[in-house]
Amino acid sequence: MNIENLRAFLEIASSGSFQLAADKLHLTQSTISARIKVLEDRLNRPLFVRKRDGAQLTQAGHHLYRHALTVVRAWERARQEVSLPESLTNVFSLGIQLNHWDQVATPWLSWMESSEPKVATRIISDYSDPLMRMLRDGLLDLALVYAPKQQANLRIEKFTCEEIILVSTEPRDVDYGMVDGYVFVDWGDEFRAQHAEAFPDTSVPRLSVGLSSLGLSHILTHGGSGYFLISTVRQYLSEGRLFRVQCAPVFTRQTYLAYPESPLNPDLQKTALAGLQQIAANIL
Repeated sequence: MNIENLRAFLEIASSGSFQLAADKLHLTQSTISARIKVLEDRLNRPLFVRKRDGAQLTQAGHHLYRHALTVVRAWERARQEVSLPESLTNVFSLGIQLNHWDQVATPWLSWMESSEPKVATRIISDYSDPLMRMLRDGLLDLALVYAPKQQANLRIEKFTCEEIILVSTEPRDVDYGMVDGYVFVDWGDEFRAQHAEAFPDTSVPRLSVGLSSLGLSHILTHGGSGYFLISTVRQYLSEGRLFRVQCAPVFTRQTYLAYPESPLNPDLQKTALAGLQQIAANIL
């Protein structure tokens, strides 16, 4: 059975739409429909109920879902392992939400190098939704994400919950309306809603970024202010390069770890998780 047909099936099941699945897989809708038709013909069962507002799994589709996950993940694992050099015994892949790369990537790599020297490690940085798709498809073993959607056969647990504070390169109190040099850092849907509620009368900032490290670098170089994780700016605050804006609203950012309930290598997963938990303890 063609792996790409199963990928198409999983994407439609996840998004609830043939069109959305086609967009995410960079296919035409006719191509993705043809792939599902092949599966349905092979199984002699309809897999989706097509409606105007989307697509829902049939009973046969629900039965196929967990098997499709197993097949796709096993294929990806096999594809990675057969390309390993003889000096390495396994491979482990971690996905990190973009704004937490600087906090996690380097210490976790050091942990894995020390704990599992014969394991090839791979780290990907992206937004949460793509990371969850890669996890579902077996391209990742573990992902650090924001507000993940619950998926079959995946376990989700809280990782860190950090304050996001407003800092500036000059001492000041919070103002009604943003001052020149304010950089809006996009910390996700929840933050955008809270920010809009806290600052209802502000206009669109001149500079908005999706990567916190870029925003921080900009204000350190050119001056200005922005919202950042307290752990990221703690050193700059102690050095006097940044100042906490007095009376400014404080937000929080919860992160989660997502991973398969039945990993292909449970011991390796435990090692990787232990490293992340140690990093979390150091961050907080």
